[in-house]
Amino acid sequence: MVKKMIMLSFLVLFTTSVINAQGIGIGPVLGWQKSSSADKGNLMYGAALRLKLSQAIGIEGSINYRQEEYANGGLKVKSWPVMVTGLFYPFPIVYGLLGVGWYNTTFDYNNQLTLQNLQNNTTSNFGWHLGGGVEFPLGENLMLTGDIRYVFLNYDFGQLAQKAQTGDLNSKFYVISVGLLFGIHR
Repeated sequence: MVKKMIMLSFLVLFTTSVINAQGIGIGPVLGWQKSSSADKGNLMYGAALRLKLSQAIGIEGSINYRQEEYANGGLKVKSWPVMVTGLFYPFPIVYGLLGVGWYNTTFDYNNQLTLQNLQNNTTSNFGWHLGGGVEFPLGENLMLTGDIRYVFLNYDFGQLAQKAQTGDLNSKFYVISVGLLFGIHR
């Protein structure tokens, strides 16, 4: 019980320090993403929570929804990435980013491929990402963000690649996104 109280006290102290030091923004994010081997690019949407810890460092947590097709529509992949990203500000409105993500992913094969013993399934994978972006203040409590992220993610396409005769399929992707973050405290 004492350990829990001490941890809770440190958490409250840290959170209060962060809020008083800089700011917190939360809001929607919309992006366009394209995997290397996907049939075409698609929209990705979600939400982000951004904490600016100092003038030079921030952290972002986000959850998104993305969907893409492979092997000429033979496989539809739906993913709900939960990401944590470190932000590094060399200039006040420009940032670099580096982070990790947990990708809860559903693979839905079309009827022709399920007849060939490829079964729908859901998996969880970790990936990492890097990129850069800009933040534009639109007032005291509103921020427009824009960035590009390259995501290193490896799905196991083994049997699909063999049956669809596509060779190696690649699930690495990039996303270009914009966000509108509402300041909780700045």
